[in-house]
Amino acid sequence: MRIGILQLWQETNTLNPLPTTRRDFETLGLYRGDEIIEHLSATNEPGGFIQSLRAWPERPEIVGLVRLPAWPSGRATADTFAWLKQEILDSFDRAGPLDGVLFALHGALAADEHPDVEGEMLAAVRQRIGTKTPLVATFDLHANLTKLKVASADALVGFHTAPHIDVLETGVRGAKVLRRILVDGARPTTALVKLPLVVPAERANTQDSTSVSYEFRRRLEALERRPEVLTAALATVQPWLDVAELGTAVIVTTDGDRELAEREAKGLAADVWARRRDYLPELVPAAEAVRRANACVDGLVVLSDAADATTSGAPGDSTWCLRELLKYAWPRGGALVTLVAPEIVAQATRLGVGATLAGPLGGVRDAKNSTPVDVAAVVERVFAAKFVLSGHLGVNLPIDMGQAAVLRVGDVRIVCTERSGPHFAPELFRAAGLDPFAAQVLVAKSPCGFRAVYSERAALIINVQAPGCAPADFQNYPYEHRPRPLWPWEDCEWRA
Repeated sequence: MRIGILQLWQETNTLNPLPTTRRDFETLGLYRGDEIIEHLSATNEPGGFIQSLRAWPERPEIVGLVRLPAWPSGRATADTFAWLKQEILDSFDRAGPLDGVLFALHGALAADEHPDVEGEMLAAVRQRIGTKTPLVATFDLHANLTKLKVASADALVGFHTAPHIDVLETGVRGAKVLRRILVDGARPTTALVKLPLVVPAERANTQDSTSVSYEFRRRLEALERRPEVLTAALATVQPWLDVAELGTAVIVTTDGDRELAEREAKGLAADVWARRRDYLPELVPAAEAVRRANACVDGLVVLSDAADATTSGAPGDSTWCLRELLKYAWPRGGALVTLVAPEIVAQATRLGVGATLAGPLGGVRDAKNSTPVDVAAVVERVFAAKFVLSGHLGVNLPIDMGQAAVLRVGDVRIVCTERSGPHFAPELFRAAGLDPFAAQVLVAKSPCGFRAVYSERAALIINVQAPGCAPADFQNYPYEHRPRPLWPWEDCEWRA
């Protein structure tokens, strides 16, 4: 047997005005052919595919196709869409005949004129390989599942966790489903229930036993333990995606039992709808959040600046929290905050360590939601923001955020990076020579994923309310293409 593996990964935030281009995909780690197996055998979904396939008794040949990853940001350009599609189709031409395909996706990639990129890519792959070759795709819990995605794949296998700590395991599960189809003769039968519902990410913590998401995760895992169920998932979708098919979805795939698939999908969807208000977080305005952090007398305070979450596709240079942090002294370990600021990094590199960098900072990439702050900062360190991420979003995932610099204003240290990336990760702060857990306050540009590493060590976590491209109160922002009615924009009645 010959099994092809490939990956297309980017989460699109259509509120972000910065386009995603071909260069963004090439920068994060484009691999072709055997490079995938060489570099990703222990990394994320491709690593799960490879490790699982190597354990099959049939010992299939693993055929690397192409890996196309880009960090979350704005819509991909139309030219980028065309290039991605050509890269994928060319990889199948190079590979020759395949007996099965494993395709790792995010599930919320949009491009100019193409609101459902992955649906179109799956359809193109299906056309290339034909209807008899099994095609199994994996997807992020925040994917936007569409009819085209479901129709084009034999099965879709989703993350169960947020923070996303089952990424590699989802690859293993996807390969297991492929084997059941290819070797055991399973007949995948899928039910998709789309809810007129979008929820914030802040309280969708599947690891917190007090959370409604924890309960739903356990139900999905129990479903997948049943021999007649191939896979089951709840995709709560990322909210900052202004497309016509936006909405939460439940998907259940059984071995030929359509009635079971529909019954379980409808039942879970009805319960998600009934519990929708449990997802709404308490948000604290930035000024009050920073005041509370300063008043905390012991331990680390983490401020979740979700509206500027680079993991959610925001530009990463909001100054709302920074502006407030600069108003206070932070004698117990200082304050840590990050910015995506390539121009500032270049300036700091040119000035050198010990020099004073004076002028406006931040509020450039997202000038609509934030304005620059004038600072006189000491360049404390210049470094390469390269590290390996393991935790939320990654297992042995190489990250290169380009050149970076640490600026200091009083007790506040500002980690500026050339490129976007996981602007919550302890590995980033450590690469900067800083101990994130020794700080008095730390700004994590993430709505939920940061909790995987900070929950157990933080004395206090505060969800900050501020303008930005990835806000929890997204219903207050203009969307042109979303379906109507859609909760929480409209309060409506719905039955599965």
